[in-house]
Amino acid sequence: MNKLNVKDQVRIVASLVEGNSIRATCRMTGASKNTVVKLLVNLGRACSEYQDKTFKNLNCKHIQCDEIWSFVGMKDKNIPKEKKGIFDYGDVWTWTALCADTKLIPCWYVGDRSAEAGYHFMNDLAGRLANKVQLTTDGHKAYLEAVEGAFGNDVDYAQLQKIYGTVKKEGETRYSPAQCMGARKAVITGNPAHEHTSTSYIERSNLTMRMHMRRFTRLTNAFSKKLENHEAAIAIHFMYYNFARIHQTLRVTPAMEAGISEHVWGLDEIVKLLD
Repeated sequence: MNKLNVKDQVRIVASLVEGNSIRATCRMTGASKNTVVKLLVNLGRACSEYQDKTFKNLNCKHIQCDEIWSFVGMKDKNIPKEKKGIFDYGDVWTWTALCADTKLIPCWYVGDRSAEAGYHFMNDLAGRLANKVQLTTDGHKAYLEAVEGAFGNDVDYAQLQKIYGTVKKEGETRYSPAQCMGARKAVITGNPAHEHTSTSYIERSNLTMRMHMRRFTRLTNAFSKKLENHEAAIAIHFMYYNFARIHQTLRVTPAMEAGISEHVWGLDEIVKLLD
């Protein structure tokens, strides 16, 4: 990576953030796999540190949270006995928060789906906000204690609890999700506004993650082989999403809408975070 100039680094990063795999990036850029992976890990660390320092005292009003599934190395059912219980293998959940007004992703957490992971994620989110917000999550039970522990009563919190049926339509396979029969808005804490109790934006963000990170594509062999690479790819994606990708609805980047940045970042600026 030290021998690459900024132009070559930008070509590699441009390929990765647009949803190409590491091997596809190697074929497109002519770089070796080791070079691409080393750039991915180092830049991912730099992007994570930059956003961690930058996203402070955010004036968000409406926050939506969700978790998106992926796996590292192999799925849980295929983990050998000697590797059971090691977080470096198997199912991995990425907890994400999104500001519904600016579309900014202020924080994320890569871990399991436990209450402990939820508590860590919510404490991180609470520490980045400058004022009381309305928070909406799905019906995952881990959020209940996590939100209470992080925010106390200083939040307007509601859950959008989806109701799923068990009947599948003709022709559906075993990979088809259960049919959603409806949703119930449950007030948990405070006085959340009914019209802002939604997870639509964060669920759409999950699709953006799957489209821009090849390792999140389902039912393929494009999965992460190492947890370190997985975390780095996520950090670079959110750096690109927040600072360099113009949101189609906002016509600016989420960071610009949130008042954090004054211009659209180029990939060369992101690459220069390595310095």
